[in-house]
Amino acid sequence: MIHEMDEALRRLLRGGALPEGTGEVAFDAPTRDWAARRNAPTVNAYLYDIREDVARRERGARAERDERGVVVRQRQPMRWYRLSYLVTAWTTRPEDEHRLLSGVLATLLPHETLPAGSVPAALSEYRIPIPLTVAVPPAESRSLADIWSALGGELKPSLDVVITTPFPVTPVWEVGPPVTEIEVTVRDRQGPDAARGRPRVIRAEARTRPGNGTERAGAAATAGTAEETGAAEPGPGAKRKPERGTES
Repeated sequence: MIHEMDEALRRLLRGGALPEGTGEVAFDAPTRDWAARRNAPTVNAYLYDIREDVARRERGARAERDERGVVVRQRQPMRWYRLSYLVTAWTTRPEDEHRLLSGVLATLLPHETLPAGSVPAALSEYRIPIPLTVAVPPAESRSLADIWSALGGELKPSLDVVITTPFPVTPVWEVGPPVTEIEVTVRDRQGPDAARGRPRVIRAEARTRPGNGTERAGAAATAGTAEETGAAEPGPGAKRKPERGTES
């Protein structure tokens, strides 16, 4: 997923700040040696930090349904991660670098989320927005000066670009077949069958309510049937199975 976000960012920058043929988009660490080898205008997006966005973490499992609305599997919620890029411009003149950075801002600022055409195929099926922030100050634990010091390079104007993306690698559990029929056994305490002491078996189909899972609807139907058939006669819509030994 990280490399796919790299490509999404590359496409965005190519489409606005650095069209094809006018320079390069790189993802290298901007060290002194790397900078010395640059011979063309370059926008570099160095991925310097990866950490989970714990504020987005969810508990429990999510139900996945088919086209009929029936629950077919349970999936653990996806974890979200913040990918932080140090975006810099590299040319032979500072004015040109500033012009490139201005183009990066003009390209990214209109988008609070990744455009639909840039979302990786692995995430497009979920139809969820991928947040994108530009030039927001990083956390106190990560100052840009410390990053440049660790790289051994000279401090340059830069933009902090953060893409918050989910990782769809989560456990999945297949569920059993849905409940389509229930059977309840009751015993008469009053009426003609009480003396015989024979139980009556009542069968009914479980109905799925709109917007609810089949399992939940089946459980509700079981409870309702049990209450309705606690009396001598079965509830409406229930079918009585013929009793053994009953004379016709």
